[in-house]
Amino acid sequence: MTMAAADFGRVAVLFGGWAAEREVSLLSGNAVLGGLKRRGVDAHGVDVGRDVLQALAAGGYDRVFNVLHGRGGEDGVIQGALEVLGLPYTGSGVMGSAIALDKYRTKLLLEALGVPTPGYVLIGAQPDLAAAAALGFPLMIKPVCEGSSIGMSRADDATQLHAAWARATEYDSQVLAERWITGAEYTAAVLGREVLPVIRLETPRGFYDYEAKYAAEDTRYLIPCGLAQGAEEQLRSLALQAFDAVGAYGWGRVDFLTDEAGKAWVIEVNTVPGMTDHSLVPMAAKAAGIDFDELVWRILAQTLEGSR
Repeated sequence: MTMAAADFGRVAVLFGGWAAEREVSLLSGNAVLGGLKRRGVDAHGVDVGRDVLQALAAGGYDRVFNVLHGRGGEDGVIQGALEVLGLPYTGSGVMGSAIALDKYRTKLLLEALGVPTPGYVLIGAQPDLAAAAALGFPLMIKPVCEGSSIGMSRADDATQLHAAWARATEYDSQVLAERWITGAEYTAAVLGREVLPVIRLETPRGFYDYEAKYAAEDTRYLIPCGLAQGAEEQLRSLALQAFDAVGAYGWGRVDFLTDEAGKAWVIEVNTVPGMTDHSLVPMAAKAAGIDFDELVWRILAQTLEGSR
Protein backbone atom coordinates (compact mmCIF):
# COMPACT_ATOMS: atom_id res chain seq x y z
CA MET A 1 0.00 0.00 0.00
CA THR A 2 1.39 3.37 -1.05
CA MET A 3 1.18 5.96 1.72
CA ALA A 4 1.47 9.72 1.77
CA ALA A 5 2.48 11.81 4.76
CA ALA A 6 -1.04 13.22 4.91
CA ASP A 7 -2.44 9.71 5.55
CA PHE A 8 -1.02 9.80 9.09
CA GLY A 9 -2.83 12.99 10.05
CA ARG A 10 -1.58 14.81 13.12
CA VAL A 11 0.97 12.68 14.98
CA ALA A 12 2.06 12.98 18.62
CA VAL A 13 5.60 11.77 19.33
CA LEU A 14 5.65 10.83 23.01
CA PHE A 15 8.99 11.08 24.80
CA GLY A 16 10.51 12.04 28.14
CA GLY A 17 8.22 10.77 30.86
CA TRP A 18 9.19 10.23 34.48
CA ALA A 19 11.08 6.93 34.35
CA ALA A 20 14.79 6.45 35.03
CA GLU A 21 15.32 6.40 31.26
CA ARG A 22 13.89 9.89 30.74
CA GLU A 23 17.08 11.43 29.34
CA VAL A 24 17.53 8.65 26.79
CA SER A 25 13.86 8.96 25.81
CA LEU A 26 14.28 12.68 25.18
CA LEU A 27 17.14 11.95 22.78
CA SER A 28 15.23 9.14 21.06
CA GLY A 29 12.06 11.19 20.77
CA ASN A 30 13.73 14.21 19.25
CA ALA A 31 15.50 11.98 16.72
CA VAL A 32 12.19 10.35 15.74
CA LEU A 33 10.47 13.72 15.55
CA GLY A 34 13.14 15.03 13.22
CA GLY A 35 12.94 11.96 10.99
CA LEU A 36 9.16 12.19 10.65
CA LYS A 37 9.25 15.90 9.89
CA ARG A 38 11.87 15.36 7.20
CA ARG A 39 9.41 12.97 5.54
CA GLY A 40 6.68 15.60 5.66
CA VAL A 41 4.66 14.11 8.52
CA ASP A 42 2.66 16.55 10.67
CA ALA A 43 4.47 15.40 13.81
CA HIS A 44 4.54 17.15 17.18
CA GLY A 45 6.70 16.36 20.20
CA VAL A 46 4.99 15.78 23.53
CA ASP A 47 7.23 15.70 26.61
CA VAL A 48 5.10 13.41 28.73
CA GLY A 49 4.03 14.43 32.21
CA ARG A 50 1.21 13.29 34.45
CA ASP A 51 -1.16 15.43 32.37
CA VAL A 52 -0.41 13.49 29.18
CA LEU A 53 -3.99 12.30 28.69
CA GLN A 54 -5.34 15.83 28.79
CA ALA A 55 -2.60 16.95 26.40
CA LEU A 56 -3.43 14.18 23.95
CA ALA A 57 -7.17 14.74 24.15
CA ALA A 58 -6.74 18.48 23.59
CA GLY A 59 -4.16 18.15 20.81
CA GLY A 60 -6.40 16.78 18.09
CA TYR A 61 -4.01 13.94 17.32
CA ASP A 62 -4.79 11.07 14.98
CA ARG A 63 -2.09 8.66 16.13
CA VAL A 64 0.92 8.32 18.41
CA PHE A 65 4.56 7.40 17.89
CA ASN A 66 5.60 6.15 21.32
CA VAL A 67 9.27 6.64 22.23
CA LEU A 68 8.83 6.47 26.01
CA HIS A 69 11.41 4.08 27.47
CA GLY A 70 10.87 2.18 30.71
CA ARG A 71 8.10 2.55 33.25
CA GLY A 72 4.99 4.37 32.16
CA GLY A 73 5.80 4.08 28.48
CA GLU A 74 7.11 0.58 27.85
CA ASP A 75 5.11 -1.36 30.43
CA GLY A 76 1.55 -1.23 29.08
CA VAL A 77 0.53 1.87 31.05
CA ILE A 78 0.51 4.41 28.21
CA GLN A 79 -0.70 1.70 25.83
CA GLY A 80 -3.79 1.12 27.95
CA ALA A 81 -4.49 4.85 28.13
CA LEU A 82 -4.15 5.18 24.35
CA GLU A 83 -6.58 2.30 23.89
CA VAL A 84 -9.12 4.16 26.01
CA LEU A 85 -8.56 7.35 24.00
CA GLY A 86 -8.93 5.40 20.76
CA LEU A 87 -5.57 6.60 19.44
CA PRO A 88 -3.57 4.16 17.27
CA TYR A 89 0.02 3.87 18.48
CA THR A 90 3.32 2.33 17.47
CA GLY A 91 4.72 -0.87 18.89
CA SER A 92 3.35 -3.60 21.11
CA GLY A 93 0.03 -3.54 22.89
CA VAL A 94 -0.75 -3.60 26.59
CA MET A 95 0.08 -7.25 27.24
CA GLY A 96 3.27 -7.49 25.18
CA SER A 97 4.60 -4.25 26.63
CA ALA A 98 3.81 -5.20 30.23
CA ILE A 99 5.37 -8.65 29.97
CA ALA A 100 8.50 -7.62 28.08
CA LEU A 101 9.49 -4.92 30.56
CA ASP A 102 9.11 -7.43 33.40
CA LYS A 103 12.30 -9.49 33.07
CA TYR A 104 11.13 -12.16 35.50
CA ARG A 105 7.83 -12.87 33.76
CA THR A 106 9.53 -12.74 30.39
CA LYS A 107 11.87 -15.49 31.55
CA LEU A 108 8.96 -17.57 32.88
CA LEU A 109 7.36 -17.49 29.43
CA LEU A 110 10.58 -18.12 27.55
CA GLU A 111 11.36 -21.08 29.77
CA ALA A 112 7.85 -22.51 29.47
CA LEU A 113 7.99 -22.29 25.67
CA GLY A 114 11.42 -23.86 25.41
CA VAL A 115 13.29 -20.71 24.38
CA PRO A 116 16.78 -20.92 25.94
CA THR A 117 17.37 -18.32 28.66
CA PRO A 118 19.95 -18.37 31.49
CA GLY A 119 19.00 -19.77 34.88
CA TYR A 120 17.59 -17.22 37.32
CA VAL A 121 16.18 -16.54 40.77
CA LEU A 122 13.78 -13.78 41.79
CA ILE A 123 15.05 -11.87 44.82
CA GLY A 124 12.11 -10.32 46.63
CA ALA A 125 13.84 -9.95 50.00
CA GLN A 126 17.21 -10.57 51.63
CA PRO A 127 16.53 -14.25 52.50
CA ASP A 128 16.29 -14.98 48.75
CA LEU A 129 20.01 -14.15 48.35
CA ALA A 130 20.94 -17.67 49.40
CA ALA A 131 18.89 -19.16 46.56
CA ALA A 132 20.51 -16.72 44.16
CA ALA A 133 23.99 -17.69 45.35
CA ALA A 134 23.09 -21.33 44.75
CA LEU A 135 22.96 -20.58 41.01
CA GLY A 136 26.74 -20.25 41.20
CA PHE A 137 28.96 -17.22 40.67
CA PRO A 138 29.40 -15.03 38.76
CA LEU A 139 25.85 -13.65 38.52
CA MET A 140 24.20 -10.73 36.76
CA ILE A 141 21.95 -8.78 39.12
CA LYS A 142 19.29 -6.52 37.64
CA PRO A 143 16.07 -4.72 38.61
CA VAL A 144 13.09 -6.63 37.23
CA CYS A 145 11.41 -3.64 35.57
CA GLU A 146 14.14 -1.30 34.29
CA GLY A 147 15.86 -0.91 30.95
CA SER A 148 19.09 0.54 29.54
CA SER A 149 21.08 -1.64 32.00
CA ILE A 150 20.09 0.76 34.81
CA GLY A 151 20.82 -0.71 38.24
CA MET A 152 22.61 -3.76 36.82
CA SER A 153 25.89 -5.14 38.11
CA ARG A 154 27.95 -8.33 38.21
CA ALA A 155 28.46 -10.26 41.43
CA ASP A 156 31.45 -12.58 41.84
CA ASP A 157 30.82 -13.62 45.44
CA ALA A 158 28.29 -13.36 48.28
CA THR A 159 29.54 -9.95 49.40
CA GLN A 160 29.20 -8.50 45.90
CA LEU A 161 25.80 -10.18 45.55
CA HIS A 162 24.49 -8.36 48.60
CA ALA A 163 25.86 -5.03 47.35
CA ALA A 164 24.48 -5.58 43.83
CA TRP A 165 21.07 -6.50 45.23
CA ALA A 166 21.05 -3.36 47.39
CA ARG A 167 21.92 -1.23 44.37
CA ALA A 168 19.24 -2.83 42.20
CA THR A 169 16.58 -2.27 44.88
CA GLU A 170 17.10 1.48 44.45
CA TYR A 171 15.17 1.04 41.20
CA ASP A 172 12.81 -1.87 41.90
CA SER A 173 11.67 -3.87 44.91
CA GLN A 174 12.00 -7.05 42.84
CA VAL A 175 15.44 -8.03 41.59
CA LEU A 176 16.55 -10.78 39.23
CA ALA A 177 19.69 -12.85 39.71
CA GLU A 178 20.73 -14.43 36.42
CA ARG A 179 23.44 -16.99 35.71
CA TRP A 180 26.37 -15.27 34.02
CA ILE A 181 27.07 -16.38 30.46
CA THR A 182 30.69 -16.07 29.40
CA GLY A 183 30.81 -15.42 25.69
CA ALA A 184 29.72 -12.93 23.03
CA GLU A 185 26.79 -10.52 23.10
CA TYR A 186 24.43 -9.99 20.17
CA THR A 187 21.23 -8.14 19.45
CA ALA A 188 18.57 -8.55 16.77
CA ALA A 189 16.14 -5.80 15.78
CA VAL A 190 12.63 -6.77 14.69
CA LEU A 191 10.64 -4.68 12.19
CA GLY A 192 7.24 -6.15 11.47
CA ARG A 193 8.03 -9.81 10.89
CA GLU A 194 11.49 -9.07 9.53
CA VAL A 195 14.57 -9.57 11.69
CA LEU A 196 17.25 -7.10 10.64
CA PRO A 197 20.97 -7.97 10.48
CA VAL A 198 22.30 -9.18 13.81
CA ILE A 199 24.82 -6.93 15.59
CA ARG A 200 27.67 -8.15 17.77
CA LEU A 201 28.48 -5.87 20.71
CA GLU A 202 31.98 -5.56 22.13
CA THR A 203 32.99 -3.41 25.07
CA PRO A 204 36.13 -3.33 27.25
CA ARG A 205 33.83 -2.76 30.22
CA GLY A 206 32.59 -5.65 32.35
CA PHE A 207 29.39 -5.83 30.30
CA TYR A 208 27.30 -3.71 27.94
CA ASP A 209 26.18 -1.28 30.65
CA TYR A 210 24.58 2.19 30.53
CA GLU A 211 27.92 3.91 29.93
CA ALA A 212 28.80 1.52 27.09
CA LYS A 213 25.38 2.04 25.52
CA TYR A 214 25.12 5.80 25.56
CA ALA A 215 28.45 7.49 26.24
CA ALA A 216 31.53 5.34 25.65
CA GLU A 217 33.40 5.80 22.41
CA ASP A 218 35.19 2.44 22.65
CA THR A 219 32.09 0.24 22.28
CA ARG A 220 32.28 -1.73 19.02
CA TYR A 221 29.27 -2.64 16.89
CA LEU A 222 30.04 -5.38 14.37
CA ILE A 223 27.77 -5.66 11.31
CA PRO A 224 28.10 -8.26 9.82
CA CYS A 225 28.24 -9.88 13.23
CA GLY A 226 30.84 -12.49 12.28
CA LEU A 227 28.64 -15.54 12.79
CA ALA A 228 28.27 -18.22 10.14
CA GLN A 229 25.06 -17.86 8.15
CA GLY A 230 23.38 -20.76 9.93
CA ALA A 231 24.21 -19.41 13.37
CA GLU A 232 22.95 -15.95 12.49
CA GLU A 233 19.73 -17.43 11.11
CA GLN A 234 19.30 -19.28 14.41
CA LEU A 235 19.51 -15.97 16.28
CA ARG A 236 16.98 -14.40 13.93
CA SER A 237 14.61 -17.31 14.49
CA LEU A 238 15.07 -17.09 18.26
CA ALA A 239 14.36 -13.36 18.11
CA LEU A 240 10.94 -13.97 16.57
CA GLN A 241 10.24 -16.81 19.00
CA ALA A 242 11.02 -14.54 21.95
CA PHE A 243 9.01 -11.68 20.47
CA ASP A 244 6.02 -13.94 19.97
CA ALA A 245 6.42 -15.53 23.41
CA VAL A 246 5.77 -12.25 25.23
CA GLY A 247 3.10 -11.07 22.78
CA ALA A 248 5.22 -8.28 21.27
CA TYR A 249 4.73 -7.00 17.75
CA GLY A 250 5.46 -4.08 15.43
CA TRP A 251 9.07 -3.34 16.22
CA GLY A 252 11.60 -3.94 18.96
CA ARG A 253 14.81 -5.73 19.81
CA VAL A 254 15.89 -9.03 21.33
CA ASP A 255 19.20 -9.38 23.17
CA PHE A 256 21.30 -12.56 23.30
CA LEU A 257 24.45 -14.01 24.77
CA THR A 258 26.26 -16.98 23.27
CA ASP A 259 28.32 -19.19 25.55
CA GLU A 260 31.74 -20.67 24.90
CA ALA A 261 30.14 -23.66 23.17
CA GLY A 262 28.29 -21.32 20.82
CA LYS A 263 24.82 -21.89 22.29
CA ALA A 264 22.55 -18.83 22.14
CA TRP A 265 20.62 -17.63 25.19
CA VAL A 266 17.85 -15.01 25.09
CA ILE A 267 18.42 -12.32 27.72
CA GLU A 268 15.49 -9.96 27.24
CA VAL A 269 12.98 -8.38 24.86
CA ASN A 270 12.75 -4.60 24.32
CA THR A 271 9.49 -3.19 22.94
CA VAL A 272 10.51 0.51 22.79
CA PRO A 273 14.26 0.38 22.16
CA GLY A 274 16.48 3.43 21.92
CA MET A 275 16.52 5.58 18.79
CA THR A 276 19.56 7.75 19.62
CA ASP A 277 22.75 8.10 17.59
CA HIS A 278 24.21 5.25 19.70
CA SER A 279 21.15 3.02 19.30
CA LEU A 280 21.08 -0.45 17.83
CA VAL A 281 17.83 -0.56 15.87
CA PRO A 282 18.84 2.31 13.56
CA MET A 283 22.25 0.66 13.07
CA ALA A 284 20.66 -2.64 12.08
CA ALA A 285 18.21 -0.86 9.77
CA LYS A 286 21.05 0.99 8.06
CA ALA A 287 22.82 -2.33 7.47
CA ALA A 288 19.63 -3.55 5.79
CA GLY A 289 19.55 -0.48 3.54
CA ILE A 290 16.90 1.38 5.54
CA ASP A 291 17.90 4.91 6.54
CA PHE A 292 16.64 6.50 9.75
CA ASP A 293 13.83 8.51 8.17
CA GLU A 294 12.55 5.46 6.32
CA LEU A 295 12.76 3.42 9.53
CA VAL A 296 10.55 5.77 11.53
CA TRP A 297 8.17 6.03 8.57
CA ARG A 298 7.79 2.24 8.45
CA ILE A 299 7.22 2.03 12.20
CA LEU A 300 4.55 4.73 12.04
CA ALA A 301 2.95 3.05 9.02
CA GLN A 302 2.16 0.06 11.25
CA THR A 303 -0.47 2.21 12.97
CA LEU A 304 -2.59 2.38 9.83
CA GLU A 305 -5.42 -0.11 9.72
CA GLY A 306 -4.35 -3.45 8.32
CA SER A 307 -0.64 -2.70 8.61
CA ARG A 308 0.08 -4.98 11.60
